[in-house]
Amino acid sequence: MKTIAIVGAGAGLGMSIAKKFGQNGFRVALIARNEEKLNQLVIELEQLGIEAASFQADILNKEQIENAFAAVKEKYGFIDVLEYSPTPSFDSVAPALDVTEENALYQFQYNVLGALSSVKQVLPDMLDKQSGALLFTTGGASVHPVPRMGNVGIAISGLRNYIFNLNSELADKGVYAGHLSIGIWMQPNSGVQDKIADIWYDMYTKRDRVEEFVTEDKV
Repeated sequence: MKTIAIVGAGAGLGMSIAKKFGQNGFRVALIARNEEKLNQLVIELEQLGIEAASFQADILNKEQIENAFAAVKEKYGFIDVLEYSPTPSFDSVAPALDVTEENALYQFQYNVLGALSSVKQVLPDMLDKQSGALLFTTGGASVHPVPRMGNVGIAISGLRNYIFNLNSELADKGVYAGHLSIGIWMQPNSGVQDKIADIWYDMYTKRDRVEEFVTEDKV
């Protein structure tokens, strides 16, 4: 069986991605800060017949990320897919006129450095095997500037640049890098998360594009 590691896993989009890949033969490793919530998600996945396990880590802590991925690899072996989609708390978001060095740095650490630390844990093995995928989910401000997401936009647009460069560098090495930018609000239990997970699985299987920008007409 293949394994997908979802960093920033939660009850919304992360769970939809877990279900979609799990229903297509993947084991699921859920990585996030709140272990109690993760364990509940594991129970829900197992009730659907999907093999899953939780691994606690704060993505602001490089050592915790390293330990979590080491535990995933010890349990499941090779990680076929990394999906990175943590969502910062609303109170950490600053509009353009309120961006400071401190709140911009926080978003950079959260969105970019957390992604780099995660990629570091899986990419060498993927290159050795010439197989694998790196999937990154961000908000619409990564593509189209949104003033109220001032500090977040700085970080995730930089992450998007990195993803495009990864896609170019890895194209002939058997590893896919893709970006999905969500330009809509995802209401709980709306079904939108499941449709976005479908888009992700389509991108992963086809590998024919580096990016999708999700708008209302696509879901």
